[in-house]
Amino acid sequence: MSDVPAHLRYTKDHEWVAVDGDQLTVGITQYAADALGDVVYVDHPSVGSSISAGSIVGEVESTKSVGEIFAPVAGEVTEVNQAVVDDPSLINRDPYGEGWLFRVTGSDSADFLDADAYRQLIGE
Repeated sequence: MSDVPAHLRYTKDHEWVAVDGDQLTVGITQYAADALGDVVYVDHPSVGSSISAGSIVGEVESTKSVGEIFAPVAGEVTEVNQAVVDDPSLINRDPYGEGWLFRVTGSDSADFLDADAYRQLIGE
């Protein structure tokens, strides 16, 4: 059973979002990390880049597949997690903590799922 923290918001594409005012921290869920397997490479948007909600902004590669990262909101990327670039396995070890991917200035979206809705999506 995957961990699905109640304080986060989720997308149907298996990203999680932590909302702090207009600053959103984005990562991939434990469910997605488990499905990918051992993550070996991460590509994410550059600081200062503008992203559009729903657009592909990066990818996560593992020993068995590649997963795309989708922008959960439109906005400007304000920070990327260099620790994940240096050690992609952080995503497997701590997807909701040290394994975050990037931060973006944007706004909360009505399309986000709460923890219960995300559990239903993944069949748990």
